[in-house]
Amino acid sequence: MKTIKLLLACLISLSSLSQKVHKAAFQVVPLGVRGGIDEKNLSAYLVAPMNTKDYICLDAGTINAGIEKAVENKVFRVSASEVLRKYIKGYLISHAHLDHVSGLIINSPADSSKTVYATSNCMEMMQNHYFNDKTWANFGDQGVGFPLKKYHFQTLNVNDETPITNTEMTVKAFSLSHVNPYESTAFLIRNNDNYVLYLGDTGPDAVEKSNNLQELWTAIAPIIQSKQLKGIFIEVSFPNEQPDQFLFGHLTPKYLMDELHKLEELIGENSLNGFKIVITHLKPPSNNIVKIKEQLRKQNGLGLKLIFPEQGKSFEL
Repeated sequence: MKTIKLLLACLISLSSLSQKVHKAAFQVVPLGVRGGIDEKNLSAYLVAPMNTKDYICLDAGTINAGIEKAVENKVFRVSASEVLRKYIKGYLISHAHLDHVSGLIINSPADSSKTVYATSNCMEMMQNHYFNDKTWANFGDQGVGFPLKKYHFQTLNVNDETPITNTEMTVKAFSLSHVNPYESTAFLIRNNDNYVLYLGDTGPDAVEKSNNLQELWTAIAPIIQSKQLKGIFIEVSFPNEQPDQFLFGHLTPKYLMDELHKLEELIGENSLNGFKIVITHLKPPSNNIVKIKEQLRKQNGLGLKLIFPEQGKSFEL
């Protein structure tokens, strides 16, 4: 009898430890998950600490259409307008290509005051080419034309940790190469001791003639070892058949797995088994998307938990 009680106590203890280790830290609501031509479904992900409504929007290709999908799916029990104005506390923009900023621009007249975060290169492009009183009204608090001061434009310094206003989260920016020398950005989001990593568009180091991804893997390896990094958002835009000269600063399944093998080498064998990788920016047509998913599953020798997000359907990390 004592033996049975001891075994039960051990099982309860192990179950409790497992739940603690794997307890979700962030809620994610994809507003847009594709690259390419579908203007109603372009890169944008809401991320908030669990049990809060303090969302930061990672890129902003599609906003309103994605919120409406989430409302239809009962992810949100309020109007799309209320989500836009009250739940989204700010925007982190990885780079200034239109498929990552068009939702921010179009929705700005209906939005509330908040902060837009980007590195200097991206911020200059948005101010000079979009919010410039010519292409679009200047809804920011700096730049050309007449600033309407709805948005606070905050420039991020690479490798510096910055508080995200009206949340308990912070962000640290890392440089990425998206057709060298054009810059994109990775954002490491922290809430207390929990982290999530989001990468904007990026090519593999081997093609980009860069070491940006290697430097990023080196920086995040310790928080993967400590089980504090809950997942990585990373793009795969094309299937393996896409020639290197036509990647245009993007990844294929093969190049993604090559990069993640480099990450594993920094941490140890089997260290990424079960680790969550959120696949973003798959480009149409639909047969390409099917092919990308098949190739990723076949080449997943690391035992990664691959997540293919759907617009308006929430998940946890």
